[in-house]
Amino acid sequence: MRIDLTGKTALVTGSTQGIGRAIATALADAGARVAVNGRNSDTVASVISELQGERPERDLVAAPGDVTDEAGADSVLAAASDVDILVNNLGIFGATSALNITDDEWRRYFDVNVLAAVRLIRSTLPGMKERGWGRVLNIASDSAIVIPAEMIHYGMSKTALLAVSRGFAKDAAGTGVTVNSVLAGPTHTGGVEDFVYELVDKALPWDEAQREFMKRHRPQSLLHRLIEPEEIANMVAYLSSPLASATTGAAVRVDGGYIDSIVP
Repeated sequence: MRIDLTGKTALVTGSTQGIGRAIATALADAGARVAVNGRNSDTVASVISELQGERPERDLVAAPGDVTDEAGADSVLAAASDVDILVNNLGIFGATSALNITDDEWRRYFDVNVLAAVRLIRSTLPGMKERGWGRVLNIASDSAIVIPAEMIHYGMSKTALLAVSRGFAKDAAGTGVTVNSVLAGPTHTGGVEDFVYELVDKALPWDEAQREFMKRHRPQSLLHRLIEPEEIANMVAYLSSPLASATTGAAVRVDGGYIDSIVP
């Protein structure tokens, strides 16, 4: 199979690092014009310079701004122009015991992890439907189904994304636009390294800390390791392509077998 996204414009939120950066890279390598997003314009410019330094033919544009508020989202969308592929990757997470999660934290997790995605879908989906082709992908998590005791507010927000994806897929039915969510499993990013060290001995070397984390906190994983961001990006690139035209309204797993169920 050859994934060809030539002529398509993609917007990947939170794409200056981690999974988002890997997704932006994969889409650009498939031929898409990719809008790189982050809150800091200097960071966005630096990432674009690095990625084009590796492969000058990558078509990358800067779309800095905070998509968690309306003005920021409008600015990002204006920089990206007509979006054919929207990847809602931006998200926050952190460990907090259930009874210590404040009202403000519940609201913040919903605003960042759910409402920001809804806002961008609401702005881009009409154009996709009018053009008769489009892809919306919401990066969810195994935590949407296997709610972690140490961060139920995060799990709640990712469960909500599954509902958002299914609902907007119904709105786009029959238009040539697909809407899906990706259930990403425990993934190796800088932020996750920090999270791992919140839960295991900070004195452990990274390889030992990772093994201890998976053993104690993610024992269901069939990989017995963290997933690499590029492995998530490979699935996103496929779902973004014409090859995935019959997949919509789905929650697609890239979880390393972590979710202990047959469906999804």
